[in-house]
Amino acid sequence: MTDPELTAERGHGSGVWASIRTERAALAADLAELTEAQWATPSLCAGLSVREVLAHLTAGASLNTVRWLAGVIRCRFDFDKQVAVRLAEQLGADPAETLARFRHIVPSTTKPPLPAIAMLGETLVHGEDIRRPLGIRHAYPIDVVTRVAEYYQGSDMVVVAKKRVAGLRLAADDGTFTTGSGPVVSGPTLAL
Repeated sequence: MTDPELTAERGHGSGVWASIRTERAALAADLAELTEAQWATPSLCAGLSVREVLAHLTAGASLNTVRWLAGVIRCRFDFDKQVAVRLAEQLGADPAETLARFRHIVPSTTKPPLPAIAMLGETLVHGEDIRRPLGIRHAYPIDVVTRVAEYYQGSDMVVVAKKRVAGLRLAADDGTFTTGSGPVVSGPTLAL
C-alpha cells in the first residue's frame, strides 16, 4: 500500500514526512551530549526514562503493518505488551546505541498502520516527553504543530483527544488553531 503523504511529497520535499525527518533530526541533535544520568531521567511518559521513550520512537519507525500485526498477534492483542516488547528490541546495550538506532530511523518512512500525520504527532509529543524533563526547549514551526493539533482534535486513534476536548473550545494564542464549542481553553498550540 502506498502512503499518499509520501507519494505527494516526492520531488519537492515538503509534507508530513519532511517534517517528521526534520523533527527526528532535531531531537537526535538535542540528545547528542546527554550524560548517563540524563538518559535515566524519568520522562513525561509514566514509568519510562527518556532513553526508553527514544527507543519507543525508534520502534514505531521500524514497524511496518505486517511486523506490527505479527507482534500484536504474538502478544495476544495485548497492545501494552507489544509496545514493551518493541521498545526492548530498540533499547540497545547503552544510551549511545539507543541514540544510534534512533539516528538510523531519522529518514525512515516505515510505520505501523497509522496515518503519517499520527507519526508526526508521535514525534512531537514524545519529543516533548523527553525534552521537558531535561529542560531542553525546542521551537517547532507553528504550521507543523497546528497540523498535528487539527489531526488530534478529530481523532481518538493514537491519543484520546477527541473525547477529551468534547464540550470545549480550544483556541491557540500563538497560531490559527481553534476547534470546538463551549468554555474556551486557550494557550500555545503545542499545549493544546
